[in-house]
Amino acid sequence: MKATAPPAKRRRGPRLAVLALVFCSLLVPIAFLFNRFPAVYVTDERPQQEIDLPSHAGFEIGGSVVKQDSDSVIGVSAEAQDSSDEVSGNSEDSHNVHPPPKIEQPVLPPPKVEPKPEVKPVPVPVHQEGDDRRISPPRVPNRVQNADEVEKAKACQLEFGSYCLWSIEHKEVMRDAFVKRLKDQLFVARSYYPSIAKLKGKEALTRELKQNIQEHERVLSESIVDADLPSFIKTKIERMDQSIARAKSCTVDCNNVDRKLRQILHMTEDEAHFHMKQSAYLYNLGVHTMPKSHHCLNMRLTVEYFKSTPLDPDDSPAHKFNVPDHRHYVILSKNVLAASVVINSTVSSCEDTDNVVFHVLTDAQNFYAMKHWFARNSYRESAVDVINYEQTIFENFPEFGTQLLYLPEEFRVFISSLERPTEKSRMEYLSVFSHSHFFIPEIFKDLKKVIILDDDVVVQRDLSFLWNLDMGDKVNGAVRFCGLKLGQLRNLLGKTMYDPQSCAWMSGVNVIDLDKWREHNVTENYVQLLRKFGNNDDEASLRAAALPISLLSFQHLLYPLDERMTLSGLGYDYGIKEDAAQSSISLHYNGNMKPWLELGIPDYRKYWKRFLTRDERFMDECNVSP
Repeated sequence: MKATAPPAKRRRGPRLAVLALVFCSLLVPIAFLFNRFPAVYVTDERPQQEIDLPSHAGFEIGGSVVKQDSDSVIGVSAEAQDSSDEVSGNSEDSHNVHPPPKIEQPVLPPPKVEPKPEVKPVPVPVHQEGDDRRISPPRVPNRVQNADEVEKAKACQLEFGSYCLWSIEHKEVMRDAFVKRLKDQLFVARSYYPSIAKLKGKEALTRELKQNIQEHERVLSESIVDADLPSFIKTKIERMDQSIARAKSCTVDCNNVDRKLRQILHMTEDEAHFHMKQSAYLYNLGVHTMPKSHHCLNMRLTVEYFKSTPLDPDDSPAHKFNVPDHRHYVILSKNVLAASVVINSTVSSCEDTDNVVFHVLTDAQNFYAMKHWFARNSYRESAVDVINYEQTIFENFPEFGTQLLYLPEEFRVFISSLERPTEKSRMEYLSVFSHSHFFIPEIFKDLKKVIILDDDVVVQRDLSFLWNLDMGDKVNGAVRFCGLKLGQLRNLLGKTMYDPQSCAWMSGVNVIDLDKWREHNVTENYVQLLRKFGNNDDEASLRAAALPISLLSFQHLLYPLDERMTLSGLGYDYGIKEDAAQSSISLHYNGNMKPWLELGIPDYRKYWKRFLTRDERFMDECNVSP
């Protein structure tokens, strides 16, 4: 007998490789949708970190959660003391917040200064130390009525931020009554089908249910609203009703039907959450991405700078740049368009601009575009000085670890009441100084006083009265935000000594006494706080440290301006009234929905567009629409 050879072993390697390739082809798109990988062309001008804070309700204030604008919780929860506690601290917690990369917003062509708005300058009283007035909380479009809907709205804002506010305002009313009825029938039929298929003598009903389910699935795969449905849909609905009625008349195990309905419910909820997550990702992509036309505009300005002839030194306003007696405004910006509107609105509201100087601090990438823009445009008699911040710090202050330009940092703060969780919950965008702000006194050593303007601010009144303020021994004149106190940030402030009753403050329009700044060694104190709160090797930790450092650096050096100085919230709050916006001295578009983006709030963009000038040559070439 011949010995039979053993069967050859099948090679499993190729099959495993094919399975691995299939798995990766499915995983990569899903990971992209869930924002697991960094986007290539996305840059962010205002990365927001999120803080969840219960507000003071007369007793202890609960926990705090720091989140990024994406989905994962980054921080740790900790108990925060009542704001009436003694000066104290707590163990520090690490906050690895990962904001998306920055975005450079483009430039608009040569500004022709708009005629001065017909508004009389209104001097604004300044807050005194003992003044009990507080900034009223911004109006959040809260349309929910019951506790369950409030909790859902709060959970949505905690996870997705301002996308929830945007989605409420842009919710489309869909005519899909028949589509919803088809879905309901499909859910019920699916829940009964497994139980009916097991019954003997019900083969005809089983086939009928299966056929109706397949037909409903086919119709729903091609229809979103009632207008998409075929003309014979009513016949299908009646046929399915009859099949469901026959299925309900059969004796089946109710537990199986209940279990199947719950399974379908959970699948539907997961699907709805997935679509919301996908929509929120696309929304964040829109608010963090520079429009293509603006990018084109920025590149065209840069090219034109190197092609154009240098400016005649005799025509240069450089002799005004370091005169201490002049009125100096400082703007940190990577967006020519935004910086131009800030300057244009300021000079349009000012009576005398001969001694007004604007210093625009920008990064190396946008420096030449900014330089060309402001060299070929004039803003009445004022002078504009464009400074490459990164090169200045690198050449003159190499010992500073943070040499990149950081724009004002914004933190999304969700505040709720422990006693009445269904009421008084609101979301705020708190903007504070970035690390770059603390080197301004070193850059402008010859100046004594400056006003710092964020590049998302529109000035509507003459700011001349701010130069006559006597701030005493204070350094920073700012609008206080007493909806948030240092006592509520105990887990962020660590063991550092602080006054829990001290209010937070907002950037936007800030009067800075540089002499007092140097006298109180604010920059040196900042460097010490940076060693404690920040990590220069980790940009996420560095940027997250901006909030505690800014609040602690000025907690005893803050001069409170009147709350009418700046109206904040135009970048996220849909509830601001028109008369309030028109009567405010300045408007601050803090939040995600900046006015130069298509996702900006339409009702507020008109105040920004009023000071936006056109350059037909560049704007037509790049198809830029204001």
